[in-house]
Amino acid sequence: MSIQNLSTFDPFSDAHGGASERVQDTLVHVRIQQRSGRKTLTTVQGLSAMFDLKKIVRACKKEFACNGTVVEHPEYGEVLQLQGDQRENICQFLTRCGLVKADQLKVHGF
Repeated sequence: MSIQNLSTFDPFSDAHGGASERVQDTLVHVRIQQRSGRKTLTTVQGLSAMFDLKKIVRACKKEFACNGTVVEHPEYGEVLQLQGDQRENICQFLTRCGLVKADQLKVHGF
């Protein structure tokens, strides 16, 4: 007599994520929106739900010396908003931290 249920199933196999699983597989859209006058707003849409967006915003605010927030959009889900034209900064930040690959970033704007 042999025990059959111990040989094949590992209940903790999904908990051991490698470095490749930290990078998401969808496109991340970085947009700029015109506010009033010369004021602009940078939005980042499409980040994976497994990332804590509030911590990302906190780190961006400190590094770029701007204000920012996480906004719930009815169509796009949670969107990061940063003051000013931060398109280049946020792209470099996301790739440097390993959250997104460079070919997954799509930058929109004028």
